[in-house]
Amino acid sequence: MLLRQQGPALVVHTPAKLNLFLEILGKRADGYHELETLMVTVGLYDTLRFTEDDSSATPSPLASATSAAAMPSDIHLACRWAGLPEFSPGPLPTGRDNLVVRAAELLREVTGTRRGASIELTKRIPLAAGLAGGSSDCAATLFALNRLWKLGLSRQRLLELAARLGSDIAFFLTDAPAAVCRGRGEIIEPVATPMRLHFVIAKPTSGLSTAAVFRQCRPAASPRAAQPLLSALRAGHHALAAKQLHNALQPPAEQLNSDVARLRHTFARLPFLGHQMSGSGTSYFGICSQREQATALAAQVRSAGCDQVFVASIQP
Repeated sequence: MLLRQQGPALVVHTPAKLNLFLEILGKRADGYHELETLMVTVGLYDTLRFTEDDSSATPSPLASATSAAAMPSDIHLACRWAGLPEFSPGPLPTGRDNLVVRAAELLREVTGTRRGASIELTKRIPLAAGLAGGSSDCAATLFALNRLWKLGLSRQRLLELAARLGSDIAFFLTDAPAAVCRGRGEIIEPVATPMRLHFVIAKPTSGLSTAAVFRQCRPAASPRAAQPLLSALRAGHHALAAKQLHNALQPPAEQLNSDVARLRHTFARLPFLGHQMSGSGTSYFGICSQREQATALAAQVRSAGCDQVFVASIQP
């Protein structure tokens, strides 16, 4: 994530992720699935602006000192989609069903602070897309409010709180452009990717429930490992790396949503090095070695009928 001070506010640009590899290893006792995944951050960002909020109601002269002291400031979240209104996918939640609010409330719960914040979220990362926009926003909230409120929580403590809120959130707190994630996604091993990759990312209008996709999947009888892909990336072999792409959630996602299969057919007709679905879908991506080629292929994906198409890169 990219953070800067802007007057009294902290502004954070927080990225999307792609899964270059995702294998399901088994079902856990806690109901989650044991997995191994290689995630990379890409240059498609949401923007959050955090300012201190001390708008707690002024107590009346008759209020007791105890009740006045216990009155916290508020968490205010305002959300909007970037771009023209006619392309907005619809309203965004601003209450406890938004991970940004839940992250702020969890910080107040574990630290006892009564400080508040006004948060403005500008969305560019599509929802229900397998790009972890909500998780990325959540990580940015933990990081920024820890700093804004001067809580002094360590990076390790923030990682522990992230694991309580969701599986992908910890990844965005590592500041690593790529990492192998294990467990249910919360065990992070940053890895070096010395090559620059460019992606065309397409999101159909339909989405998918992560829970529904995982319910449909089955652990692999002979699990694949991420190591061959990592070796190819470290060696700088674009074509070999693209051949090692794998997402065990793609077959069940295609069963649940025909738009994923349509995107697969569209990408297969174009000269990408490799292509697959990200996360639990419905976003689909193709890999290019050059930015210019990615821009040209993105235009062809748009002409095939997909409105939400992005070109983004991972930096080595």
